[in-house]
Amino acid sequence: MIDHENNNRGLIDTHEALQLAQSMELDLVVVSEGKDAPVAKIVNYGKLQYQKKKRQGHSARPTVKEVRLRPNVGVADYNLRIEQAVGWLSKGDSVKFVIRLRGREHQYREQAGELLERIVTALGQVGKVQSLDKRSLVAQIIPA
Repeated sequence: MIDHENNNRGLIDTHEALQLAQSMELDLVVVSEGKDAPVAKIVNYGKLQYQKKKRQGHSARPTVKEVRLRPNVGVADYNLRIEQAVGWLSKGDSVKFVIRLRGREHQYREQAGELLERIVTALGQVGKVQSLDKRSLVAQIIPA
């Protein structure tokens, strides 16, 4: 058994452990089911549940970052977006690149596809391609 101050009390009878927890107005929680004897801990169960729920909320953040580009993007903007994507991929997020065409830009669809290929090769070291759709000009890259 482990008490409320994280001190190991060793093997204690269950009835004794329950009385000890009740005297401190805390709960006796089984932490792990061991082969020989289960490990129990004296904690505030409501607080434990709250912290567990709070940790799950942090891990549920969106992990897909979207980058929208135009086919005539400048060199500095392109490099900035690649650096941002490398940072996101190293953190474990996936990145979705979308190339938008408007009006007469549809004539240069091949150049937009080449830009998408350039992006994929630039991020080949830190990520791998999950999906590459040249028709809709979308590339989804996940961490390697």
